Amino acid sequence: MSKNLWYAVEFCNAIGTSPKLIKILDREIVLYRTADGRIQAIDNNCIHRGAALANGWLENDCIVCPYHGWQYRTDGTCSKIPSQAATATIPKSAKMTVYPVGEKYGWIWLFLSDGAAEEIPTLPNFPQLESGTIRSIQGEFHWNANYERVLENGLDFAHAPFVHAGAFGNPDRPEIEDLQIENYPDGASATVYLAAIPPKGLWKFLVRGERAPIKTRTGFFLPNLTFLEVYLPFGQLTIWTAHVPIDLHTTVSKWINFRSFFTGKWADGDAYKRTIKIFEQDQPIVESQRPQIIPTDVNAELYVAADVLQLQYRKLRQPSI
Repeated sequence: MSKNLWYAVEFCNAIGTSPKLIKILDREIVLYRTADGRIQAIDNNCIHRGAALANGWLENDCIVCPYHGWQYRTDGTCSKIPSQAATATIPKSAKMTVYPVGEKYGWIWLFLSDGAAEEIPTLPNFPQLESGTIRSIQGEFHWNANYERVLENGLDFAHAPFVHAGAFGNPDRPEIEDLQIENYPDGASATVYLAAIPPKGLWKFLVRGERAPIKTRTGFFLPNLTFLEVYLPFGQLTIWTAHVPIDLHTTVSKWINFRSFFTGKWADGDAYKRTIKIFEQDQPIVESQRPQIIPTDVNAELYVAADVLQLQYRKLRQPSI
C-alpha cells in the first residue's frame, strides 16, 4: 500500500470538536477540530498507557486522555500530567505522533509517510472539482476487500453490461471500442461511448425516442481516488470516490455524487439509491476476487484492450508494503 502520499480519508462535515476515530492502513488515528476550526490528526493510543484518545475530549484545544487526564497540544507534545505537581518537568518523550492534515473538495486529507519523504507536497489540485457543480450528495460504502481491487473495479468499463445490466450497462452491446486514454503524472482516465439502455424511474421523463451512445469517462488519481463522468442527454452525472484502505482486507468508499439535472433536494433520495445500487451490484464480485491482493507483477494477470486503464494503474502505483 502506498505511502508518502495524500489520502482522502473522511468528509469535512464529519469532523467537529469531538475526537473522531478513523482507521487507515492498520493505523488508528484521531481527527478533531480546534476552536477556530483547524483540523488536526493524532495517533489514537496515548503514549502513557495506550488508552484511546478517541474516547477523550478537548480542553483549550488540547486533546485529553480519558484514562489519566494527560493533555496533548496540536504538535503532539504533552502539556499537562495531572498526577504530578504543576512545577514538575514533563518528560520530553511524552509526545504523540501527529500527521500532516488538510481539507479540500469536501474531504479531509491525511499525509502518510514512511519517513523517506524529504518534504510534504501540497494538497492535490483537481480543476474538475472546482467547476461549480450544481447539486451534490455524499455517502459511504463498506467492502470486505482490498482497496486496490475496489479501486480497479471503478476503472473497468467491460463489466457494466454484466454486473450493471439494466442500470447503465447494455448486455446486448457489450463491446468496448475506441477507448481514448489520457495520462497524468499520478493518474489516468479513459473515455468511451457506451450503448444506451431504456431509461427507468425519474429519468424516463427526461428522455424521449431512441438514445445515442452515452459518453462515459472514468479515471483515477493516486493513491485512492477514482471518478466517473457520465454525459447524459439532459445533463452530467459525476461521482468522485475516495477508497480508504482500513486494512489489507477492508475498504470504505467515501463518495460524492454531483449532478447538473434534477437539482432540487427532492431528487437526492433517488440519486442516493442509484449510487448505492451500483456499489451493491459490484460488492459480491469484488469481494470474491482472488488473490485478494493485486499481484505486484503486472504480468501476473491477463489483459485485453478494455483493461488498459487498470494496467496503467498497476504501472503507476507504488509496490505494496
